[in-house]
Amino acid sequence: MSGGETVKVIVRCRPMNDREKKLKCGVVLDMDPVTCTITNPNDTNAPPKKFTFDAAYFTDSTTEQIYGDIGYPLVENVLEGYNGTVFAYGQTGCGKSFTMQGIDDPASQRGIIPRAFEHIFESVSVAENTKFLVHASYLEIYNEDIRDLLAKDTKNKLEIKEHPERGIYVQGLSMHPVHNVAECERVMARGWKNRSTGATLMNSDSSRSHSIFTINMEMVKIDAEGEEHIRAGKLNLVDLAGSERQAKTGATGERLKEATKINLSLSALGNVISALVDGKSTHIPYRDSKLTRLLQDSLGGNTKTLMIACLSPADNNYEETLSTLRYANRAKNIKNKPKINEDPKDALLRQYQEEIEKLKAMLTGQVPIPTSEYTDHTREIESEKQRLQQEYEDKMAEMRIKYEKEQKSNVKLQEDIDKLQTQYQNKISHVQDKFQGDGAAMENVVPVEGGSNENIVVQRLQELQNIMVGGERANDMELKEKRKKKKQLAEKKRKLLSDAIAKMDDDGIMISVYDSMQDELKAKTDLYDKAKKEDTKRRNGYKRLAERV
Repeated sequence: MSGGETVKVIVRCRPMNDREKKLKCGVVLDMDPVTCTITNPNDTNAPPKKFTFDAAYFTDSTTEQIYGDIGYPLVENVLEGYNGTVFAYGQTGCGKSFTMQGIDDPASQRGIIPRAFEHIFESVSVAENTKFLVHASYLEIYNEDIRDLLAKDTKNKLEIKEHPERGIYVQGLSMHPVHNVAECERVMARGWKNRSTGATLMNSDSSRSHSIFTINMEMVKIDAEGEEHIRAGKLNLVDLAGSERQAKTGATGERLKEATKINLSLSALGNVISALVDGKSTHIPYRDSKLTRLLQDSLGGNTKTLMIACLSPADNNYEETLSTLRYANRAKNIKNKPKINEDPKDALLRQYQEEIEKLKAMLTGQVPIPTSEYTDHTREIESEKQRLQQEYEDKMAEMRIKYEKEQKSNVKLQEDIDKLQTQYQNKISHVQDKFQGDGAAMENVVPVEGGSNENIVVQRLQELQNIMVGGERANDMELKEKRKKKKQLAEKKRKLLSDAIAKMDDDGIMISVYDSMQDELKAKTDLYDKAKKEDTKRRNGYKRLAERV
């Protein structure tokens, strides 16, 4: 895992809610810029437990501040062609949806998601020599079933598939082109209405499902030599349902069934996190739940990931808050391997760019406009790709079963899967070549009645050019300066937080929090060995100094 980076983890504590105030709860949390301290209200003699994170935000924090410090750099990376994931975790009613969705008044508490929309399209509008293709999707995992929140039939259950080029994806999930913030917000609002929510004693509008809103971006930049460079970035905005205790939420019937499924999937997420940081596990149980399968690339894979652990300050939530802190403390040790997604084979943008060039050549007379009937091979191409995809999935499933029966090593299995993947990548990438002809650039055109061939070409060209966005405000120097200042502020805050973490005495007993006695014994043994080495080094230094004297 060398050359990777760890998952960024921050904690946020909401203010006391009305229920906690009525119960006259005490506050058990305290925070400074990078640490969170929790005190056991039932044992006044127990020393406080102190955790260190990438940043900590107490009850007076705003989402504007959090986004500027931590969210802004991650979304900038997505605009460069990285994959990014932001997910909020915590018990029910601790402010996850408030952090991700937010409220409009006051404006400082608008959520991570609407701020990401603004950030993306502001950046797109000032980009020079770059065009973007942006699509949005929105799904939920309810009772371990995946639903498309933007589909006509939101109750339809979708399946997770693995593709040799695309990796893990949801088959049949609708993708919606978006050109600006308003379109993104409309898509989001439409899906939000379809989410599964319900009232519990802990939260009157409790999320009963996990949701993932994804912005897929493809970008083509033209360099000084006129060469085109295509990259693809993806931003997953994840709002997890909260962990629940039935005794507190009062859940019964359908609500209890939902809570059980929620807790099982969150437990599976915890097991994946533990396996990833353990260092000894040969198997990571991603397949134990739909949630962990979909987050596979975000935890240990090709993604820059930010986890926001949301907390209640109240003493009657001490156990749940401590559990969330331990969970987050483990997650910060996960190593990901993010890389820029350059020249993706399945980029729609490349297909559109090639088609635009052909259409322009037809209009300038460089290439004759075909006069014969055009044959639309779209269905045949898609059918052949699906056949190859299904064939690949079947062979991969057979391979896994075979290796499990014969108990062969996971390393050999992965090698054979990689070979199979490469083989089918090549097959799929050459499917279109079989059907390519002179009229291929126009095969998606629906001719206007009575229109000439030249009109059809113009119509298709305008259609393709309108799909792409970018550079609308490339000459807006004021907006560019504003973006520059935001970047500088984010970098300055990142350095301040890094310096604060570096100064922390992580070897202190109060700061060290262990998940088991074995972990504590190992940590203290390592601490003893380190102290012993330093003492020996110091003694040898004194000895050499005495000899010189």
